[in-house]
Amino acid sequence: MDIAVLEKKYSQNKAKEKADSLQNEISEASVKGNTQEISQLSSDLGYYSELARNISDIRASIKNYNDAILMSKNESDPEIREMATEEVSVLGERIEELDKEIKKLQISRKFEDHDDNKSAILEIRAGAGGDEATLFAADLFRMYKGFSASRGWNLEIIHSSVSESGGYKEVVAHIEGKNVFRDLKYESGVHRVQRVPTTESSGRIHTSTASVAILPEAKEVDIQINPEDLKIEVMRASGAGGQCVNKTDSAVRITHLPTNLVVSCQETKHQAQNKEKAMAILRAKLYDMKQEEEDTKRDSMRSKLIGSAMRAEKVRTYNFPQNRITDHRIKKSWFNIESVLNGNLDELINDVREGIMNELLKNQEESGE
Repeated sequence: MDIAVLEKKYSQNKAKEKADSLQNEISEASVKGNTQEISQLSSDLGYYSELARNISDIRASIKNYNDAILMSKNESDPEIREMATEEVSVLGERIEELDKEIKKLQISRKFEDHDDNKSAILEIRAGAGGDEATLFAADLFRMYKGFSASRGWNLEIIHSSVSESGGYKEVVAHIEGKNVFRDLKYESGVHRVQRVPTTESSGRIHTSTASVAILPEAKEVDIQINPEDLKIEVMRASGAGGQCVNKTDSAVRITHLPTNLVVSCQETKHQAQNKEKAMAILRAKLYDMKQEEEDTKRDSMRSKLIGSAMRAEKVRTYNFPQNRITDHRIKKSWFNIESVLNGNLDELINDVREGIMNELLKNQEESGE
């Protein structure tokens, strides 16, 4: 660690100037009543305020470090010299920590997604593997449900299709809370499980898959939908029979004619609520399509790498015989399958995000961007 280099690097605190400027812009936007602009400015203010605090801290620490160096060299009292020497060591570690924290903050900002603070739509679909795939899809849903509960998020099923074995052929849910999309966006892709199914008498290991999609929730201000482009159908909800069957035409299916996207919802007994939930799915899907189109237009390292990381085919394997979970994008394994499937995802999600960010930074440095 070269203190002189860091002293020059942090000789100014332009982040504080930017934070002060943003505070004034927020005040002006409040007068105009522009809520969308206020939301974006507030997000920017949060980043620059945190960066400014860290830069102020490291500048103060560097000054104290230099003072302690002088004292350790020039003080005649041996006890004071010893105290100064200890202070140099402590401050040196503090400066190193702050520098890493600032770099981490800047990297995260550089590759952040403007949808990070949004709620999200979760879609899980059983893939190859028959009934075992539907049971794995149910395990994944339980995992995200448990994780959502631990974060204080609200998870509500919008649409589901249950298999005879009790698994999910498909399940769609709305997860509402702070930074849902930021924490879950890298979960999108194909998840693979290797285990002995409960129906397998010979003990042979089967491989099954389920696909996960995480879509940022889109509001009406994010995506405009022409009512004339919609074909809305109502029908009687399907069920298990007896009292479970909905005897009114409350299920809703919406087709977006320009894209031929079809969404449906039958989770409540109220047609209006089902329509509203189906529209939420449709907006999220159309918004995702819009973002993909914009990414393809922007020929940048961030767009290409973020896009591939979020839409990769096989992202993760859950190997039960070895109690191992492997994320293939960052080539890292964890050995706690049951804990993870119970919703303890914090370590895994943090490791995946950090691994992908490091890869993005590495590729950017190598490309000279």
